[in-house]
Amino acid sequence: MTHIAQNLEEVRTTIAAACRKVGRDPAGVRLVAVSKTVDAERVRAAMAAGQDIFGENYLQEAKDKITALGRQVSWHLVGHLQTNKAKQAAELFDLIHAVDRLKLARALSAAAAPLNKVQDILIQVNQAGEDTKSGVAPEAAADLLKDVAQLPHLRVMGLMTMPPWFADPEVARPFFKALRELRERLRDLTGLPLPELSMGMSGDYAVAVEEGATLVRVGTAIFGHRR
Repeated sequence: MTHIAQNLEEVRTTIAAACRKVGRDPAGVRLVAVSKTVDAERVRAAMAAGQDIFGENYLQEAKDKITALGRQVSWHLVGHLQTNKAKQAAELFDLIHAVDRLKLARALSAAAAPLNKVQDILIQVNQAGEDTKSGVAPEAAADLLKDVAQLPHLRVMGLMTMPPWFADPEVARPFFKALRELRERLRDLTGLPLPELSMGMSGDYAVAVEEGATLVRVGTAIFGHRR
């Protein structure tokens, strides 16, 4: 077993344990291996170990990897997206995690139209109100969701958040809980199913799973520290 395969096994075991702790089915949580700055051969090793979803931040890097490794796995955009890059993003990614403004959503819908594609997206919520992070404010999420849901070539699958970093992952728990509760309110308000909650990274993904994450974005715990 390669080092990456061993790390993947440990992450999957942790996810399963977190699910059992709160009575969830582990099948309801999908692991997004965040592969930004990770070379194609290490990504290939993760694929050989059964990993089937990879998260990228940078469009050109993602394009190069998709060209080299193919589309037998799913590719997600997990980083901030500039509006002028919407066309390329719609061409490359199965799910875009960080849609935080109507202008970007409109650009993505327009880009998906000539591809005969309905682009799956998540609404990014800045749950902590950090100036250094993107995301719609929780109190503005309902209005953004209603507007985005009207766009013909987008499908809102749920919400995403990135809480502040804490040495103790338990301190992040209220932010994950708040996103889950916001999702429930938005479901009631809009009638949309919003099945996905993308939350939790290498340092806190177990807590995120306990609070309802369906997608966890884990990089360092799989690939090691980035260059």
